[in-house]
Amino acid sequence: MRKSKDSTPALLDAHPYLRQTLDLIADKWVVAALYVLSHGTKRYGELQREIGDISQRMLTRTLRDLERNGLVSRKVYPVVPPMVEYSLTPLGQTLNQVLKSLCEWSTANFQAVEEARANYDRIEE
Repeated sequence: MRKSKDSTPALLDAHPYLRQTLDLIADKWVVAALYVLSHGTKRYGELQREIGDISQRMLTRTLRDLERNGLVSRKVYPVVPPMVEYSLTPLGQTLNQVLKSLCEWSTANFQAVEEARANYDRIEE
């Protein structure tokens, strides 16, 4: 375990699940899929349309990872052609407030982030 200068454990070592949690959700497609599913059950095509610029391959991979991690459930209906629906599991629903807070923060603060970037870039020139 790495220690900082004052001999306290480094953040990611002190909170062993934090790194894994960040690895789990720190992807724009994961956040987008979870956000869209937070509004209810969706079929694959609906997810792809609502998320936007995501390839079929990436959406499939993202949904499989979310299903593997217990955040999304997949229901296949025995019809021709096959119909598949995706929804948040109860565990996945626990992320709703986190995503909502993130969206609210971005709406309230991103203009300030852009201003800070512009100021920084002017100083660095």
